[in-house]
Amino acid sequence: MIEIFLSRSNDAGDSGPPPEISSFANNCWVNLTAPDDALLRRVAAGLAVPEEFLRAALDEEEQPRIESEDGVSLVIIDIPEVTSGEKPYLYSTFPLGIIITEGAIITVALRRNRIIDPFLSGEVKSFSTHKRTRFLFLILFATARLYLRDLRLIDKKSEEYEQMLHRSMKNEALLALMNLEKSLVFFSTSLKANEAVLEKIMKFGPIRFYEEDRELLDDVIIENRQAIEMAGIYSNILSGMMNAFASVINNNMNRVMKILASITIIFSVPTIISSFYGMNVRLPMQNNPSAYLIIILLSAAVCFALGYILKSKEFL
Repeated sequence: MIEIFLSRSNDAGDSGPPPEISSFANNCWVNLTAPDDALLRRVAAGLAVPEEFLRAALDEEEQPRIESEDGVSLVIIDIPEVTSGEKPYLYSTFPLGIIITEGAIITVALRRNRIIDPFLSGEVKSFSTHKRTRFLFLILFATARLYLRDLRLIDKKSEEYEQMLHRSMKNEALLALMNLEKSLVFFSTSLKANEAVLEKIMKFGPIRFYEEDRELLDDVIIENRQAIEMAGIYSNILSGMMNAFASVINNNMNRVMKILASITIIFSVPTIISSFYGMNVRLPMQNNPSAYLIIILLSAAVCFALGYILKSKEFL
């Protein structure tokens, strides 16, 4: 799918999304979502962009990087996505490509995403397709902020599952915590790769930007570093929590086994006594009419005594 937009003016203060147009124009924004080969060739020819730049972001395993060729710059970053909105929750990342040419900016992704959609719907009002570099920095800023929001949600969900595990050791809660831990690994890896791209833009300047955009780029770098720190902290907390609950589960299992073993010992006493009186030999009180009641009371007394002893030794 292809969408082409062109802001009414160079002013970034226009409200609402930029108007959609039917063909390429100077200073336009081209948004590609899961494009086919024919569409890629059309865009490559129409905007004088290397076709491999357009295809780069269509690989799920493509690593974040920045590359320039003949005045065309390619920036690939990893953006977060929710791969499972139902329990157990799972987050992942996939690449987003941003290509800047002399007369256009192009975004390429495998599917619709939460980074580009706010620009399409007009939620982000401070951008213009004429200001391509600032548009790039706004996309980077939105990505860092989305990571931070998802990380807070992951932390909140981990606390909910922690409370659930305090009440009962259900597999559902443990699997959900494992998924959240996996999500944090994805986030941490992608954030560190994105940081390398941001540092390269700042230090080596493969993309020309104006001085007034430097503050925005600084904010992007700060937000990204904060997200990296949060991902590391939450990952350590979640890992420690999983280890702690593994120990708790083992302790609970040992306690259950001790209780079952104690109960087996206690109830073996009446079984032994009744087994003796089931033998075809002479036994005490076998002719006593109250023998059955006496044996029952004797067995109960022995069971209570044995239970008291096990309780005092903390077996129960």
